[in-house]
Amino acid sequence: MSNETILVVDDDRVTLSLLQATLYDWGFIPLLAETGMQALNLLAESHIDLVILDLMMPDMDGMEVLAQTRRLFSHIPFIVLSAHSSAKSVVGSLRHGAADFISKPFNYTDLLDSINTSLASRHVPEAHSVQAGVPPPSSSFQQIVSKSPKMTPVLQMARQVSSYPQTTVALYGESGVGKEVLARAIHAAGGFDDRPFVAVNCAGIPTNLLESELFGHVRGAFTGADRDREGMFCLAKGGTILLDEIGDMPLELQVKLLRVIESRTYVPVGSTRHVKVDFRIVVATHHNLNQLVDQGKFRSDLFHRVNIFPITIPPLRERKEDIPMLVEMFLSRLRMEMGKPLPGISKRGMDYILGYDWPGNVRELKNSLERAAIVVGNEQIPPSHLEFLSSAHPTARREQKKMRLSGGNDQPFELHLTLPPEDFSLKAIISKALHLTLTRCNNNKSLAAQLLKTDRRVFYRLK
Repeated sequence: MSNETILVVDDDRVTLSLLQATLYDWGFIPLLAETGMQALNLLAESHIDLVILDLMMPDMDGMEVLAQTRRLFSHIPFIVLSAHSSAKSVVGSLRHGAADFISKPFNYTDLLDSINTSLASRHVPEAHSVQAGVPPPSSSFQQIVSKSPKMTPVLQMARQVSSYPQTTVALYGESGVGKEVLARAIHAAGGFDDRPFVAVNCAGIPTNLLESELFGHVRGAFTGADRDREGMFCLAKGGTILLDEIGDMPLELQVKLLRVIESRTYVPVGSTRHVKVDFRIVVATHHNLNQLVDQGKFRSDLFHRVNIFPITIPPLRERKEDIPMLVEMFLSRLRMEMGKPLPGISKRGMDYILGYDWPGNVRELKNSLERAAIVVGNEQIPPSHLEFLSSAHPTARREQKKMRLSGGNDQPFELHLTLPPEDFSLKAIISKALHLTLTRCNNNKSLAAQLLKTDRRVFYRLK
């Protein structure tokens, strides 16, 4: 799958939505802008591989956006889409540096061919070289889908440190927020794409095996060591090693890790030979290492060595504006992996997702959508397929109860009214509807009022 980022600039939301879904299906990461100014801001803040631009914009002529961008980002190819394919607009677009001009309505095969051709012929400027001290553009960062202001400084810091492989990076955040994803982005952005990335879960390996896993061992180092074995440090040579959940590393190993960081050498178990270290070290934890130091569970000298460049990733509940983008990204991947159409999430399903606190963060969201994608048919995913979400969350409990009472789908809420002719009146209809709704909601006045979009006090006047 390609992971290039394509910025689509169009004031027509239908076109934006169609192109977003299509680009996801083709394996690209789409960014969207409805105005020329939004486009310029995204170009300044994000790494963009290609721009698809409509000429008719409400705030700024597309030709002006093209001209300004080409002066600043001459390496980014532009494909111009326009319903006004006059000779003047075509020539003007090409004169301002557009790679191609496609008339609306366009053929999707032609568009994909144009995208692939434009990306293949693009020129990446030398200003992005590691030697110049500027992180090279990396599609890995574009896998971190976000528009949350809380993620902006996180990604900025990660890009900055990616050019300095000797600096140890400490990633903090709850389980599932994407610490390994960010570590891989730092690894790739530093020009290490073709080098090894080794992730070690310090909490997932038994204490008596962790030292051997990290440092390797020589034959005869301990019972059962019948041959030399390379450790994770050796496998990470020239690349990056991620020490995940470092807060759970035993104290006796912490002093040995400190020696690795300070001297850039390590000694395999049972050996006296010092092996030189030439990899980037990234550590990650969901713990507060400062608190662990106070509790005597983490060495203070190691803390000061690994905490040189700390980055804290906010939990998903604090950046819920990212959820719709993440949902579409995961569903797009699932469409290709499962070969199912997966039209998307229903409105009630999305409301349910947005109302949940996601204690498992992005990982839980991804797993939840995968499970829902398996059980859903060809319709949009309804809330009923998301009932497995943690019932500990109050909003989830309320929504699950509503789903059970309403049949667990987005179908109309049906009430069957039967009244004799002599009792037929507006007052009688309202009273009967209230009684039936109460019965359907097991006499829960609050829930019944919520479903009827009224105040629960209306039920106190019922006879």
